[in-house]
Amino acid sequence: QVQLVESGGGLVQAGGSLKLSCVASGRGFIDYAMGWFRQAPGKEREYVLVIDRSGVEIYNADLVKGRFTISRDNAKNTMYLQMNTLESEDTAVYYCAADYSASNLFHPRNVTYWGQGTQVTVSS
Repeated sequence: QVQLVESGGGLVQAGGSLKLSCVASGRGFIDYAMGWFRQAPGKEREYVLVIDRSGVEIYNADLVKGRFTISRDNAKNTMYLQMNTLESEDTAVYYCAADYSASNLFHPRNVTYWGQGTQVTVSS
């Protein structure tokens, strides 16, 4: 079992940058594929980026392609989301997710472990 805690959210102007972190506690961080999801008010939770156990990005949603980067440091049990050129449409609660199966990270209903979320607000 793993517990996930996100941090780094906040208020930023359009065009700015933020870096989110997700720290995992518990055993076996390296055994999990990881992902970032987001949920805007009134909308369904959607995946943003997925990374495999070794740190290779395996999916990048079109809406963030070229602007967001996912990475992980297995020695620190931490995953990151670097967000650049932020837009007002990026305003959402961002969630960290983990699962043994990377394919489960494409469907929120299939994800095993979630963080509590961190709010990102982009002002225009």
